[in-house]
Amino acid sequence: MKPFLQAENLSKRWGELMLFEDISFTVFEGAKVALIAKNGTGKSTLLDLLAGKETQDNGIITLSNNVEIGYFEQIPNLNPKHTVIEEVFETDNEKLKTVKAFELAVAHDNQEEIAAITTKMDELNVWAIEVEIKQILTQLKITSLEQKVAELSGGQQKRLALAKVLINQPDLLILDEPTNHLDLEMIEWLEAYLTRTKSTLLMVTHDRYFLDRVCTEIIEMEDNQIYRYQGNYSYFLEKRDERIQMQHASVSKAKNLMRTEIEWIRRMPKARGTKAKYRVDAFDDLKAKASKTIRDDKVEMNVKSARLGKKIVELENVSKSFPGVNLIEDFSYKFQRFEKVGIVGKNGTGKSTFLNLITGALDADSGIVDIGKTIKFGYYRQEGIFFDPKEKVIEAVQKIAEYIDFEDGTKMSATQMLTRFLFPPETQYNFIEKLSGGEKRRLYMCTILMQNPNFLILDEPTNDLDIMTLNVLEEYLKSFAGCVIVVSHDRFFMDKIVDHLFVFDGEGKISDFPGNYTVYRNKVDEDEAIKAKAEAKIKAEAKAQADLTAKEEKPKEKKRLSYNEKREFEQLEKDIPELEEKKDELEEVMNSGTLPHDELYEKSMELDKVKSLLDEKEFRWLELSELN
Repeated sequence: MKPFLQAENLSKRWGELMLFEDISFTVFEGAKVALIAKNGTGKSTLLDLLAGKETQDNGIITLSNNVEIGYFEQIPNLNPKHTVIEEVFETDNEKLKTVKAFELAVAHDNQEEIAAITTKMDELNVWAIEVEIKQILTQLKITSLEQKVAELSGGQQKRLALAKVLINQPDLLILDEPTNHLDLEMIEWLEAYLTRTKSTLLMVTHDRYFLDRVCTEIIEMEDNQIYRYQGNYSYFLEKRDERIQMQHASVSKAKNLMRTEIEWIRRMPKARGTKAKYRVDAFDDLKAKASKTIRDDKVEMNVKSARLGKKIVELENVSKSFPGVNLIEDFSYKFQRFEKVGIVGKNGTGKSTFLNLITGALDADSGIVDIGKTIKFGYYRQEGIFFDPKEKVIEAVQKIAEYIDFEDGTKMSATQMLTRFLFPPETQYNFIEKLSGGEKRRLYMCTILMQNPNFLILDEPTNDLDIMTLNVLEEYLKSFAGCVIVVSHDRFFMDKIVDHLFVFDGEGKISDFPGNYTVYRNKVDEDEAIKAKAEAKIKAEAKAQADLTAKEEKPKEKKRLSYNEKREFEQLEKDIPELEEKKDELEEVMNSGTLPHDELYEKSMELDKVKSLLDEKEFRWLELSELN
């Protein structure tokens, strides 16, 4: 394999903080690589170095000749004066310039210009590129090509920046959290796009399904060590656990050997001559190995929640609309103790409005929102981080409480609480402006949980949190003694936490789906397949009727099945019931709620294949049955 990018002995310090030191790795052509590390260890900084946006303190970065890099940053670097189409096609590539001119001519309905550019499009053979560009823009919901970049929301700007990188089709794609600010449909489309693209890929993401389905290699950065795993996220989890167990065993073995060596050193002071010098040297190495601490820090989250009464939150015939858009219409629901609800739906269907109605931040147009007297909301907002950057970490926490109560009745100081959230004492007295995006998110989560809520509302809680923190947050939420509402584009997170879903279908309609996100998506796919099959059958029948009508005046002898077609028809009549039985078995197992997440994903993939094969065979059976 050809090395595209090589990093040798890279080091980077930010002020007094050493982010990483002497790390080395290679990205090979065609690989799809994910970088995994804890928050605050410099993932984004490392990507900046590789993309040439920052300069390393030490080390060498080598890029193969003529390799073009496309870099999607967490904070987009766009020209606010540009229109959307000017920003998308900011390039020296002649083909893309021609597509830009064509799109502008179409937007302005300039028929003369369209005719002239069409000829050039033919000459350059760029119609396929134009189709792919339109697909990318459509899938990322970028439609107002004449709008100024400055007028776009933060999420729209991120999608524009992502589209710009993808459209240029670079040799090496470097993506920093590409799924943030994308809805679930966009994420699934991006998964498929990156899986089939020929570009080499290096990315940072916390979306574990995304990792599992797109990446073929994982690079883990931990304690200034680089560990490579040739496989997807599931493989990484298995091998990482093996590595940590081996490290623990190695340290334990070294400690046992060290006791023996200590006894020898003490008993044999005269043996430290030339013959035994190797043993003294080995003792020093052994001491260093035995003293090694295996760091597997995890965020502890078992903060006490306020008592939950009988009445939680009750909504009765609630409606809410704004000029020109109906978001919630005649919705009723009574929340039960300890239930955990996920919310899914396209942007603009009323998800945030719904949360604001529940918490009282908005009033309903009609209906009643009745909140129980014991309810204490903890609202983690997507855009809710409002820390004073000049404030110290410890000061932000002490504003809320000097001491925090826990479920087991113990108390903890603010300093101890921060340590539990992976903010060591030396970091607690740093200014908040020095924290990474993920560390600020973790601090924000800490301040929410410290207030002892019994009804948690989490709006995109997974953005910028590392996978280790997400694992612990998930375990905390599963045992949380209160109600939880989650709005998230992280499908793995939703599958692990929620009992059922509120599906925002648009036009004010909200349906209650009894299952997690994967079960919901399978149901949607199944419904779409049934609909497509029915439409195909109607079209086939209509065509058959039209053909029959056209040939009525001159009827021909009906075509009969050939010998091979008869055998195929007989085999289809055996295969179809078997596939239907297999589909029913898979759906029953998946809906049982007993499968772990990795098996649920595998069964989901198997179900998709069975459904696809069943559709093909049923359609073929229909064709042959007309001739039988």
